[in-house]
Amino acid sequence: MNKELKVKIEGMSCQHCQASVEKALNGIDGITATVDIAAGEATLLLSKEVEHNEITAAIEDAGYDVTEIIG
Repeated sequence: MNKELKVKIEGMSCQHCQASVEKALNGIDGITATVDIAAGEATLLLSKEVEHNEITAAIEDAGYDVTEIIG
């Protein structure tokens, strides 16, 4: 399974923010994530099914807000 999701994130403003969100997302089994601060979003490549609430929880635990998950 290969699936791509876009996650809209509010509250990121610097490289540290980007690194924090990438670390949180890449810590979830089955996810490879890259974060684009300028776009305010993360692109996730899923190698297995991951619940949206698990993705949201990881980002919120890192201190940021998810506004939308697309895909």
